[in-house]
Amino acid sequence: MFTKILIANRGEIARRINRTAQAMGIQTVAVYSTADAKALHVQECNEAVCLGEPEAAQSYLNIDKVIAAARQTGAQAIHPGYGFLSENAAFAQACADANITFIGPGVEAIRIMGSKSEAKACVQPAGVPLIPGYFGADQSLNTLQAEAERIGFPLMIKAVAGGGGKGIRIVNSAAELQAALESCQREAKNAFGDATVMLEKQIIQPRHVEVQVFADTHGNVVHLFERDCSAQRRHQKVIEEAPAFGLTEAQREAFGRTAVQVAKAVNYVGAGTVEFLLDARGEFYFMEMNTRLQVEHPVTEMITGFDLVQWQIEIAAGLPLPATQETIHIDGHAFEARLYAENPEQGFLPAIGTVELWEAPDAIEFRTGTHAGRTAGIRLDSAMRSGLAVSPYYDPMVGKLITWAPTREAALNKLANALAQLRCVGVKNNLAWLRSLCLNPEFAAGGYDTGLIDRMSTPTDAPTPIDSDTLHALAGLARWALHQHQSNKSTQDPLATLDGFYSSSPPLREDRWFNRDTALATHTHVSVRGQQALVQCAGSILQLALSPQEQRSALPRLKGLVETGPHAGSAFDLIWHGDNLSIHVGAEQTNLQWQNPAHIRADQGHDAHGVAAPMPGKVFAVFVKVGDTVKKGQPLIGLEAMKMEHTLNSPCDGVVQSIPHPVGDQVTEGTELIHFSENDDSK
Repeated sequence: MFTKILIANRGEIARRINRTAQAMGIQTVAVYSTADAKALHVQECNEAVCLGEPEAAQSYLNIDKVIAAARQTGAQAIHPGYGFLSENAAFAQACADANITFIGPGVEAIRIMGSKSEAKACVQPAGVPLIPGYFGADQSLNTLQAEAERIGFPLMIKAVAGGGGKGIRIVNSAAELQAALESCQREAKNAFGDATVMLEKQIIQPRHVEVQVFADTHGNVVHLFERDCSAQRRHQKVIEEAPAFGLTEAQREAFGRTAVQVAKAVNYVGAGTVEFLLDARGEFYFMEMNTRLQVEHPVTEMITGFDLVQWQIEIAAGLPLPATQETIHIDGHAFEARLYAENPEQGFLPAIGTVELWEAPDAIEFRTGTHAGRTAGIRLDSAMRSGLAVSPYYDPMVGKLITWAPTREAALNKLANALAQLRCVGVKNNLAWLRSLCLNPEFAAGGYDTGLIDRMSTPTDAPTPIDSDTLHALAGLARWALHQHQSNKSTQDPLATLDGFYSSSPPLREDRWFNRDTALATHTHVSVRGQQALVQCAGSILQLALSPQEQRSALPRLKGLVETGPHAGSAFDLIWHGDNLSIHVGAEQTNLQWQNPAHIRADQGHDAHGVAAPMPGKVFAVFVKVGDTVKKGQPLIGLEAMKMEHTLNSPCDGVVQSIPHPVGDQVTEGTELIHFSENDDSK
């Protein structure tokens, strides 16, 4: 067995690997970029080596630097995690050349399965069912157009080296093909260094079902059953579950058997995931094989009781598989929700910034080994903590929340409740949106397909789950808490000075807020005596009990219990971040932006007359020109950020006045990209 391994990754997966390795008595080496110098994986490993600048190409993707770090520290093996170099055949070969064990499959298996087209050609002789498509080397426009007509529309363009939802476009007609090809090839080149694409017939309303396989160097191959990953947006998974809902035993056996056939076709060794599409008739088709550990591997650990990272390390050390197919069983049901710094209200655009408050439910645990995380049935895999930044250089996932229970319904309820308790304040995130997905009737019923999220109402379509009177009253109370915080910063506890915020004589105070795109005005009178608060708002009075802070908070914050009204008996939690207020009542959450009089600028309304970059990036396309009349929702400009292309749309009707940044310009967050005047129909 190895005595020291290097973990060639960052974030939660680096911490995950470190936990298992140290539990096995193995010393660990972390690598990091200068952007990750304060990261938790750097602190927790036994040693750490800085690879270089924040850009992945200068650090985590630099093969020579990673190999040098392993040699420098005497690491006998390298675990690549997922992403970065995990499916890079050249990296696996460099490890072999340096006499360092690569904890993963062989070079040839990575190379074959790394190309979606070559993978299909490899498994076809084994009788593995394939989706009709074009997987050839000729990438000329004429050939691709001809093949698209042969396959028929709708179809999907896929980067052959793609993954993580990047390099995929859906094309509904021949008229859309050329533009979609150019966009897909450009994104694939930026993300993977390879613009080669393939075409596939689009399966209508498919489910995405994948099978976890393991193989050792002694010829043994097993599967650990399947996961359903159909809950996706932009072709990226957001919630996964195991086992897949509603499969018959015959279907489950066929999935497992076929996945094992795929692994054997390439003489596979280690952990792999074979991905399929399941159509409405019950037929399934091979998509690809990921030659690494998956982001969603914890749900398989939860239903089987095995530590998959430990299996990887043992297999790489030459040991046989620790279980046979006959001894691997499904126990209960598990879900995983991916926690992202992103804005669901703006097409899930990634968000960056400092997480001022990161707080997890008390019941969460993380353990390795048999039945890891099963005591409470809740597990959090994350490398986030209060004060850490979400960087523009890497994937915006900040953690994974995993739940287990004997039944699917109980596991899903546990996930929804845990999401309501988790706090991530300081950057926009998808926690509330994930909970709404858990509560979606179609999702809760199971058997949903990959189009579910597109069919869901957008957050702006749904009313706030907190009734208006309670929301306005809590907003007024939050203003009192902010006042107390600002006037008593020595203790940072709003309850330290329990004077009434306003006396009974002055008129009700008016505050202005924004809730999504809606302007709100609250007229409140707050009276606080002891730990009781009375808030008069819009003719109603809400009574609340205030709770002392358990510990000092860097942010103005107030907790308590709603004693009257529709939410009577529910706990509330009010958290300020700048001029933004996060309101939690029971399991519900909403966010308001206070229109701070001190921060209102003379040029207020500028955002309504232009489009600004929501994150740092590079302009890759401009879809309009000066003088064009645009409609609300019309695409204006394309921004490449975090290795993906994002289209920015017009917030209202108008006429383009200026385009300050042409194609190729690098821009920072907040930079105005398009300026236009609103139409005036009265003229």
